[in-house]
Amino acid sequence: MSSAALPKIAIVGAGLSGLALALALHRNGLTNITIYESRPATLDIGGAIMLSPNALKILDAIGAYSRLQPRSYAFDTLYFRKSDEAITLVDTFEFGSAEKYGYPALRVYRHELIDVLHELIREKDGISIEYGKKFSRVLSETKEQVTWAFADESQASASFLIGADGIHSQVRKYLHPDIEPRFTKGIGVTAAVPTAQLQLPSDFDTPVTLMNSKYGAFVIAKQLRDGSEVLIGKQRRFTEDLNKEGWADMLRNKQWCIDFLREGASEFPPLVANAVSNIPENKINLWPFYVVPKLDSWVSAVGKVVILGDAAHAIPPTAGQGVNQAFEDIYTFAGVMGALQRRSAAQDDADRSSIVLKRWQTGRQQRVDKILELNAMIDKRRLPGQDSITNEKDEFQLGWLYNLDFEQTIADWVA
Repeated sequence: MSSAALPKIAIVGAGLSGLALALALHRNGLTNITIYESRPATLDIGGAIMLSPNALKILDAIGAYSRLQPRSYAFDTLYFRKSDEAITLVDTFEFGSAEKYGYPALRVYRHELIDVLHELIREKDGISIEYGKKFSRVLSETKEQVTWAFADESQASASFLIGADGIHSQVRKYLHPDIEPRFTKGIGVTAAVPTAQLQLPSDFDTPVTLMNSKYGAFVIAKQLRDGSEVLIGKQRRFTEDLNKEGWADMLRNKQWCIDFLREGASEFPPLVANAVSNIPENKINLWPFYVVPKLDSWVSAVGKVVILGDAAHAIPPTAGQGVNQAFEDIYTFAGVMGALQRRSAAQDDADRSSIVLKRWQTGRQQRVDKILELNAMIDKRRLPGQDSITNEKDEFQLGWLYNLDFEQTIADWVA
């Protein structure tokens, strides 16, 4: 890829990853970008997400942090407590710190971040979004371009096709036709209620997970900038893997969601009974948990089709790093693409691109594997019977996670 001509880049999916990827590519001098979205309009779905400093550093670099921060609830620590009378502290996990990592953690509604990313895209020349264009299949791929079809049988071509279309990715099927997401037999049921309804003690910090040996964990997390709303939620084992319409049917039955959230409330501290006393039906969400088997490649053999984010890997929610690692994918990929664009035209474009993209995937997979190790450590520490955290040596050391030098990492891959 030489500096003589800017490549045309197509992104499948106008969710968080697709929108942020377009901005990160634009920041690196790539200004011929089209995002294709199957839905007829911008996404306004889903509940709040938690963003840690590694992702916020990226959002700051693409101009989103200053606009997002006023819409978000800031916090530093996740708390894990027993559901006994004293609400005994069992464990803590640092999710952000302006002093140590440059940013506090933020909890923000997904649609708020999507709105911010759209605002930024409207201010850029060279990024367009086409709605109602559902990707179907790749038709051909050469060293010069990739051509694909949409569900309406129309076709398009680009220098690169990037699948940022989530865990049920259609682009992934081109690279791995036999790979399907695996349902973990777990679902999350959540709702949003006014914080005042819980009557929280004045010194009670969130996000907090209240652990009960019989009824599992009950999650409480403040949201909105002033913390005036909380997410409440529980996980349930569910053995049947439904299709998209099946999950939608389950969510339409709000009463079972309410009954499930209320189940066993008397076995938790009184604030849980308060939390579930009045649950607005329009504030209920249902999340089935899927994972993707580890893939041997995120890049096609020819090198013109790439998948990233949830399309390439699925990270269980234990350490809260799913969306944060997706942002790391997009930022480092954009940096690699920008560096390849700026390199000397005298070098062999195709071979150079293939080598560097392989380094990118290998480095990103190593990072994801380390997150999975962290998840396992957290799960082990929170098994029943573990002692409470009593001293500083028990704390996780998370500088490797939150203080990564992305620019140096990109430079090492491209070197």
